[in-house]
This record gives sequence, C-alpha cells and structure tokens, in this order.
Amino acid sequence: MRSKTGAGVVAGLLAGLVYGIVMQMVTVPMAGGGGMPMPGGSEMPMDAGGRMPMMAMVAQVVRSDSLAVGWVFLLLMGMVMGGIFAWVLGDRAARLGGALAWGVLYGAVWWVLGTLILMPILLGMSPFGPLTMAPMRPGAAWSLAAYLLSGLILGAVFAGLYRGQPTAQGPIPRA
Repeated sequence: MRSKTGAGVVAGLLAGLVYGIVMQMVTVPMAGGGGMPMPGGSEMPMDAGGRMPMMAMVAQVVRSDSLAVGWVFLLLMGMVMGGIFAWVLGDRAARLGGALAWGVLYGAVWWVLGTLILMPILLGMSPFGPLTMAPMRPGAAWSLAAYLLSGLILGAVFAGLYRGQPTAQGPIPRA
C-alpha cells in the first residue's frame, strides 16, 4: 500500500480491535453504588461490589450504556490514532524495527492521554484518577498493557502495509 495514511488507518483499525478485545475482558467497578461520581448522576463504587467490562466505560465516554456504541467509538478512535501515527511518523516507521519501537512509544503516549487524562475527565473524574483510586488501578494496568500491545500491532501492520517513499533505488527495503 503506497498511501501512508491508508496504511495507518488500517493498522489503527486492527490495533483498536485488539485493544477492544482486552477492554471487553477487563472489568472495573460498576457505576451506581456509592463512591466516585459518574456521568448522569450515577456513582462508581470504590468497594469490591459489582463490576463491568472496561468497554462499558469506553461507551460512557460518549454518554452511552451500549457496548456496541463503545466498540464503534473505540474502532473509530483506533483509525484516527493510526492515521495520526502515519502522519507524524511516516517513513520513520516504515521499517519493522523502527515501527515496533515507535508503536510501543506511541501506545504509551496514548495510554497517558486516553486512560489517565481524557477518559477520566470525560467521565467526571480527576486526571490520573485511575492511578489514585485503588479499585481502578488494575484496569489502568491492563489498559497500559493493551495500549503497548496495540502499539506493537499498529507499528507492525503499518510497516507491513506502507512501502515508504520511493527512492532512486526503489521503495524502502523490508527488514
């Protein structure tokens, strides 16, 4: 695929799918039991009460209780993040080794931006709340692992799809 952005979008979609599978399996304290304020006036309990898939929190970011809406949002965000990866890194991530390294770093940056800053703010929590609230720490750790894994996938798929800018000798050789 010669299109840098197209390769990034496809790679982001696949990385988002993997991230979503992990978020579907990881559970966090369920809203509605007496603790941390959530959108719509509900609260996230801080005890060992009910649990929900972290994907439900992804849906709550866009003010929905539907896991399907959470999945659509997450996959669209994966595509956007893949496009940004391609735009920002492009030829620096065209070879597999560089793509994997950049992918892991990119995943770590998005974990901080997404899981630790944006998602808590959009859910009415304080930034870095998932690290300061003990019941949320396991979900934050799983999210970090999922972001790093999806960053690896993003980099690998991008490098596999994107052929780099042509040079006098032809496209960038594959590593």
